[in-house]
Amino acid sequence: MSSLSARLVAVGILLVSVSLYPAPSWAANSPSPGTGFTDRSISVGAEFTINPTTGMPSTNLTTASEDPNQYMADTHCRADGPDTKDPGCDALDCPATTPAGEEGTPVIWKEAPKAITNPGWTDWIPVSGPTCLYDPLPENVLANIAARILNDFRQLPVNPGNLEAQPFPHTLKGGPTNFYATAADQTFDLTILGQAVHLTATPTSYTYTYGDGTTLGPTPAAGYTIPETEWLNNQTRTSHTYTDTGNYQAAVTTSFTGTYSVNNGPPLPINGTLDITTPTKTIHVWKTEKALVADTCQENPNSWGCPGTETR
Repeated sequence: MSSLSARLVAVGILLVSVSLYPAPSWAANSPSPGTGFTDRSISVGAEFTINPTTGMPSTNLTTASEDPNQYMADTHCRADGPDTKDPGCDALDCPATTPAGEEGTPVIWKEAPKAITNPGWTDWIPVSGPTCLYDPLPENVLANIAARILNDFRQLPVNPGNLEAQPFPHTLKGGPTNFYATAADQTFDLTILGQAVHLTATPTSYTYTYGDGTTLGPTPAAGYTIPETEWLNNQTRTSHTYTDTGNYQAAVTTSFTGTYSVNNGPPLPINGTLDITTPTKTIHVWKTEKALVADTCQENPNSWGCPGTETR
């Protein structure tokens, strides 16, 4: 008894995108009230919140105005500073990192409410540290790094991941094709202006280009893989339905935001994003036709619907 079979063929395409968030602003701090010394602290207008459990700062990539605190790297642990009894001053040595280099400067990260326009010495509360800064003018080094960190960030070999599609490489006209991106967090250890900088790149948003003139994004949705049984009837947030047959070039642009820490200091947001687009993938979109046939392609390679044969 002969078997009956119906055959489908499909083709599709895919694209992705990326975007990033703002970073910190830096300003010189005014003299500490009551010390009688020129202040060597570094004020950081960054987007921080303090974890109440660990006491460590973390970045809040929304808007700087939402953070009620201002921050500084207190350099008063120096031997010639006005407050060598500051907690932590004796807890860290900063030996030279090169044979002819200078010793570093121990600093402690502190915070004070932004509501205080000119915080007094008792208004600054230790947050983390001590850590070391290596520069003849440690009060300038963080501002100098902040001025160049976005450019350094954009030179890093960040992997954009891949754009994936289901089904692939063939998909069906009028049916959903599921697209998703595979970008991941990446870390880098750099030396900038003699300081050890740890940088983290985080995929934050995606822009999908489907190749038929339509796009999706920027969106925080990276998409996800779905079981094969759901390919033709599951519409995901990043799915796309092609309305015409053809071959389409799809891609995704991923927007990475970044944070960096200097010599084990708190994470600071980078003011800008790194956008990377994946190589395109060709999606072959086909329409479906159904017919009753008397045998399979293995039994008769020239049967209707088999590869290389003409459709009627």
